[in-house]
Amino acid sequence: MAVDYTVIVLYLAGMLAMGWWGMRRAKSKSEFLVAGRRLGPWMYSGTMAAIVLGGASTIGGVGLGYKYGLSGAWMVFTIGLGLLALSVFFSARIARLKVYTVSEMLDLRYGGRAGVITGLVMWAYTLMLAVTSTIAYATIFDVLFDLPRTAAIVLGGAIVVAYSTLGGMWSITITDMVQFVVKTIGVLLLLLPIAVVKAGGFAEMKAALPTAYFEPLGIGGETIFTYVLIYTFGMLIGQDIWQRVFTARTDKVAKWGGTVAGTYCLAYALAGAVIGTAAKVLYPNLPSADDAFATIVKDELPMGVRGLVLAAALAAVMSTSSGALIACATVANNDIWSRLRGLTAKTAADDHDEVKGNRAFILIMGIAVILVAIALNDVVQALTVAYNLLVGGLLVPILGGLLWKRGTVQGALAAVAVGGVAVIGLMAAYGILANQPIYYGLLASLAAYVIVSLATRPTDAAVLANWRARLAGQDPSESAPEPGAEPAPVTA
Repeated sequence: MAVDYTVIVLYLAGMLAMGWWGMRRAKSKSEFLVAGRRLGPWMYSGTMAAIVLGGASTIGGVGLGYKYGLSGAWMVFTIGLGLLALSVFFSARIARLKVYTVSEMLDLRYGGRAGVITGLVMWAYTLMLAVTSTIAYATIFDVLFDLPRTAAIVLGGAIVVAYSTLGGMWSITITDMVQFVVKTIGVLLLLLPIAVVKAGGFAEMKAALPTAYFEPLGIGGETIFTYVLIYTFGMLIGQDIWQRVFTARTDKVAKWGGTVAGTYCLAYALAGAVIGTAAKVLYPNLPSADDAFATIVKDELPMGVRGLVLAAALAAVMSTSSGALIACATVANNDIWSRLRGLTAKTAADDHDEVKGNRAFILIMGIAVILVAIALNDVVQALTVAYNLLVGGLLVPILGGLLWKRGTVQGALAAVAVGGVAVIGLMAAYGILANQPIYYGLLASLAAYVIVSLATRPTDAAVLANWRARLAGQDPSESAPEPGAEPAPVTA
């Protein structure tokens, strides 16, 4: 394993070096949080694909392929569909808003009074996303170095926290680009063909496994529908995804670069399912489907290549973890802490101080993520709670704000409250992993949004005029609204 260890150590050292480079570049709030809104199509596509394809998409995607065959691709496939929908229908308008968080968008649309509540929901989601990604280090470092769970979480988490704190989005962007290349080579170009060849080719795989393993809908229609509700819709509204949209140089980069990334996700989904299916042929009696990735890598790949593929798995986890961490810190600082302190005034000299403040929040949130990851045992339940709250509470007011001009701030707050309470109550009644909470929670949120919006006064015309101008990109020089601030009306 000496060659494999060398590959991994060089990779981790490179991540820290990228953090140092990013620190020298991130001199303003815009540079630190959204990479100066300067990413071109190539870097935007690579980094967007990197953040959405994390440990769940790689290790979990192979595990679903091991358990269900080719239909195991559906989880990652719905992630790709969500990214395609976001890119084609919404990303250009989102990029033109020139904001930093989803809550700032809601304040622009509804008049500056929805931020703290929506910020708390988004913070809980991004925190749990970062925690579950961090826990995945335990699996990878156990394969690499036979480390105890706690030590593995601390080691992996410390590296991500270090480069994210140093350089913010610039460090994360560069590391994600490297991680995208490593994942592409390690998973698509090396592990996929080697796994198929070791399993005897597709003909042998079909002969060795039940027919259900090769049926497109073998995983079940209800499961696919639930994946769409959770992951496709989750891609439309998550702060971690939107913050990457904000990094695009232009709205065209956001649209077409995101479309390329979404298409790449579809290919990655199929690759993971095929690798898992091959692993089922080679190792039919593994104790856990999630062991399929590590087992086939350890036993079937030559040295050096094995290290690169394990680095690819590590890259997948790190890209999601770092993206969730900076999103969590951005929401905590800009949407919660700043609003609670009443910081609505801004001077031109504030940018450098804001960099220090956001850097401090990444460090604090990073330490919290590591501690929660060490204490938490059930990753699947934690992530399910996070996604249920996100989609059940925020999907309707966000998409409603983008698509329906009659929606009001009262309707938005009612949708968040009713949807969130319904999801929590239904999870208590049916179980955290049940499908009913997300089904009925969404319906309750939609009903509350429509009924309360129609029962209250329409949003002020000046607020809507300012919103339409920002959506159209007519005032690109205007700085992002401060938390809690009333948007200025557009004058003739």
